[in-house]
Amino acid sequence: MEGFAIVLYYSNMRTAAPAPAIRVYNLFGEAGDLPDVVHCETIASRSVLHDWTLAVHRHARLHQVLLIERGGGEATLDGRVVPLKPMRIVNVPVGHVHGFRFVPGTQGWVLTIAAEILDEALLAAEGLRGVLSRSAVVSGTPQIRATMKQIFAEHAARDFGRAHVLRALSAAMIGLVARALTGESGTGSSSESNLFRRFEALLEQHHLERWTVADYANTLAITPTHLNRVTRAATGDTASHLILNRLIREARRNLVYTNLPISAIAYALGFEDPAYFSRVYAAATGLSPRAFREQLLGGEG
Repeated sequence: MEGFAIVLYYSNMRTAAPAPAIRVYNLFGEAGDLPDVVHCETIASRSVLHDWTLAVHRHARLHQVLLIERGGGEATLDGRVVPLKPMRIVNVPVGHVHGFRFVPGTQGWVLTIAAEILDEALLAAEGLRGVLSRSAVVSGTPQIRATMKQIFAEHAARDFGRAHVLRALSAAMIGLVARALTGESGTGSSSESNLFRRFEALLEQHHLERWTVADYANTLAITPTHLNRVTRAATGDTASHLILNRLIREARRNLVYTNLPISAIAYALGFEDPAYFSRVYAAATGLSPRAFREQLLGGEG
């Protein structure tokens, strides 16, 4: 491990929502942080603990890519049941509801990438985010398999430059997955997909200005209702939630990578009241900014 731990994600595990609620996990069944650039595990390592069945759940700020090596089963992706076979890739975007029922003995890999890593790797102009925001099962390629094995090998090692190499390999992986998704479905050519890509570009430009849904919709020359339809089709989430999540990710980066006081971070993000910023952050993540930073510093020893 390099000289410090980077906590990229905190999952809201509150269970006050009335049943039947879709559980929100960091990784399936876990409430802890994701303390690394990526998380790597085999399909069997977690599935065998749950009799090869992972009930439907979602990850609020994690993107997952699964590659089936041997065996199979079925995936439930936002209500659709899709068969799993060898050399199939499962793309699970941030926030999408999913579950799995694997044939006992199934072998393969699960790569989990924090949303912050995607923010760094995906340029709005390239259009990958809109493609990757669709849950799907598509055919894998030898190149994807080779890249997955490289990521797992690098993750298991502790060589110099490990974090940088993992970020680069993960960026390559999501590019290859996006290519596979477009190759099978032609995703990304519709006017709705173009609208979503334009919204993403605007979000990157103006999230610090605290634009509202109406501001984005006006700039796109559509109604807020239409914009919500576009974002729901692309990600399963509302425009307002995507705007908030982008702001929270920016806040987390500042808390992790800078020594700025929390009040300074709040002002930089467009909040006039640092106390209000702390309440918004805590509601979105389950921890106040101060508690998050203290937890981060506590994990460095």
